[in-house]
Amino acid sequence: MSGQARLAVCSVVATLAAACALLPLVDRPGWIVQAALLLSIQTAVGALARRVPLRRWLTVALQALAALLLLTLVFAQQQAVGGLLPGPDVFREFGQLLQEGADDVGRYAIPAPTTQSLRLLLVGGVLAVGLAVDALAVTFRSAAPAGLPLLALYSIGAGLGRGGGHWLWFLAAAAGYLLLLLAEGRDRLTRWGRVLGGGHPGDAGRPPAAVRTGRRIGAVALGIALAVPAALPSIDEGLLQAHGAGDGPGGDGGTISAVNPLVSLQNSLNQPENREVLRYRTSSDNTQDLYLRIVALDWFDGSSWRASERRVTDVPDPLPTPAGLSPAVRTDPVNTSVAAAGTYGQTYLPMPYPAERVLVGGQWRYEPEGRALVGDHGQSTRGLRYQVSSLLVEPTAAQLATAPAPPEQLLRAYTRVPASLPGVVAQTARTVTAGAANAYQQAVKLQDWFSANGGFRYDTQVQTGGGSNAIVRFLEEKQGFCVHFAFSMAAMARTLGIPARVAVGFTPGTPQPDGSVSVGSKDAHAWPELYFEGAGWTRFEPTPTRGSQPEYSLGRAPTTDGPGAPAPLPSHAGAPSAAPSAGDACPPQERRLGACRAQVLGADADGGGGGPLPLTTAVVVAAALAALVLPVVPPLWRRRVRARRLRRGTLAAWREMTDSAWDYGIPPDESRTPRNTAARIVRTAGLDAAAAEAAVRLATAVEQTLYAPDPRPVGDPAADAERVRAGLHATAPRSVRLRAALAPRSAARLRWGLAARLATVPARLRRAPSGARGTARPAPTGPQVDAPPHGSGAQPRARRLRVRRGCSRSSPRS
Repeated sequence: MSGQARLAVCSVVATLAAACALLPLVDRPGWIVQAALLLSIQTAVGALARRVPLRRWLTVALQALAALLLLTLVFAQQQAVGGLLPGPDVFREFGQLLQEGADDVGRYAIPAPTTQSLRLLLVGGVLAVGLAVDALAVTFRSAAPAGLPLLALYSIGAGLGRGGGHWLWFLAAAAGYLLLLLAEGRDRLTRWGRVLGGGHPGDAGRPPAAVRTGRRIGAVALGIALAVPAALPSIDEGLLQAHGAGDGPGGDGGTISAVNPLVSLQNSLNQPENREVLRYRTSSDNTQDLYLRIVALDWFDGSSWRASERRVTDVPDPLPTPAGLSPAVRTDPVNTSVAAAGTYGQTYLPMPYPAERVLVGGQWRYEPEGRALVGDHGQSTRGLRYQVSSLLVEPTAAQLATAPAPPEQLLRAYTRVPASLPGVVAQTARTVTAGAANAYQQAVKLQDWFSANGGFRYDTQVQTGGGSNAIVRFLEEKQGFCVHFAFSMAAMARTLGIPARVAVGFTPGTPQPDGSVSVGSKDAHAWPELYFEGAGWTRFEPTPTRGSQPEYSLGRAPTTDGPGAPAPLPSHAGAPSAAPSAGDACPPQERRLGACRAQVLGADADGGGGGPLPLTTAVVVAAALAALVLPVVPPLWRRRVRARRLRRGTLAAWREMTDSAWDYGIPPDESRTPRNTAARIVRTAGLDAAAAEAAVRLATAVEQTLYAPDPRPVGDPAADAERVRAGLHATAPRSVRLRAALAPRSAARLRWGLAARLATVPARLRRAPSGARGTARPAPTGPQVDAPPHGSGAQPRARRLRVRRGCSRSSPRS
């Protein structure tokens, strides 16, 4: 097997090894077989193109075209022309699948079902990374940078995956990359000459010494790479991650951050059947207000809500008194025993709010601000049994209407809205709540407007998206599910100066004949919580046909302003006034008719959620590819130009020597002769004797080529240029060496060359319609990448020809 073929095979193996880290993300591993087959075909196309041979960029383009045809054949054959050729319908199908794949990533918990859209993301991603690895390691003969796309592929799987087998996937990815490096080293060694032998008669049949040394080095490097991550502290898995100090008893350190608190909720709501996740028994006679709260989302960025990063402590017994709760407000104690299903595993604990005491086994931490219990070190609710003592808070409408102003610090934190929120949101809130005398009446008007009087419709099939206009779109279309209603009411309440956040959890569930209550995946829900001093965080229910509206939000409140209550903002005259609802808007039997899909709110107001790939996604993908490719362009271009110049004779070797000096900090000087230029490089860089003699010898060869009637060969120009570059590298500081390798200064010629080509485009376009033939082609302007050195004492080629012609007149041969 040739060196290139061996490298190509190793690039496939390395890519598939890194792709193994993606296997835990979906429930079926069959996609990896499909990806391996398509990647092998793509690599074979590249191998055939290199045997022709084609130019390197054309080889990469041909492989990309082959990948597009393969993806079309597998994922969009019905939309293709002739079942194979991609057309506009194919790209629309790809866009639709990519959009669905992006939604599925946020919708499903790990492991996700292997949908067609997720399969396209996985297989297409492997092909893209495989193309980058093959291009770097085989086409451009530089295996080391190929580790970047391999690392990106492994990092996606390791960052999203869960479980204790991460080291296995790292082992596979590291072994694949190491195999690629060893294959490149062997190929380079064989191109130098014969492989060095061991030098002992007893070594017959054993691998050569250089190969054995390479294997030892690789084994040591791989062992270090495996040992170091094993010794580093790990981050626990789950939607909520608790980490930091204070893991021991009595510790109060660490933080809690929400990675994506709605992922599991979305996954539950998209299941085809309503699977039971919890079953509980309670001492309360009325379970319609017994919502099981999981987490509170308090950070609003204009398009979505998420939980802020919070400190966690050990679980106190009992839990602290709820913030803002006054003894004057009626509370009834409630005891609830909960049993989680074996298939329901999450790292936060569903509980009635506010809980006073929790009896639960395992490792749990307490987040005081949201009063949430979070699993530590992989602790989850899977098959868990626990007891919760909580309070059923029952404020009256009069108590809420006369509530004093909230504390200033809480008011600032929970009424914050971003500047990007469109002004129409606050305007609509003021219009809806016109005539309200206090914050409580404003809250009731908002609830009734969403649930009954505003013409909104509950619909789980609406498309979702993002952006600052998401709430505006929902307010205009007036259809959505629980997250839309909760997010929008909380945002509008904040614009009115009412502290608000969004809670995520479950509605009370369905009573069973044995006295227990069953909570299914379809009971997942989101609702707004508004703060009233004396009652604390208070639940409202704006979603029509879902949940139950609490008793205190049903009766008409007194019209007198409470002392210190937030004053309602100015409203427009003649604005509609929404009266509170007269009764329970959602009886239990109607609650089961729909499924509340907890997805991130809305899409941009100017487009639907479906259709082709959004412009923002395309821009993000293009930016990511540019960030991956652009850093390696200058060194790869410089290496290619160097190899080409060293094969083209004296003048090209001279240009390579002056550009090498430029890379190491000695810019070219167009006013100097070749001899003066060589002396300047030797003096400035402090070259050793061998490199200095090579520079002078190359300058003499340039003078012979340009000025002598019969040029005589002077040394080996390519070897002399390489010797000078080695001398420059040996005398340069480490920072200069790094700059010369990664960001060579002479790469400016690449920019000049592109600018020169672009400068000729207008002239070509003006000349194209005339159709005249034989028109003189204008000479390109600007510096040329590989033009003969007209600076540094060298003359242009035309002048050199004229000198030669002048000399030849006196020559006997003429």
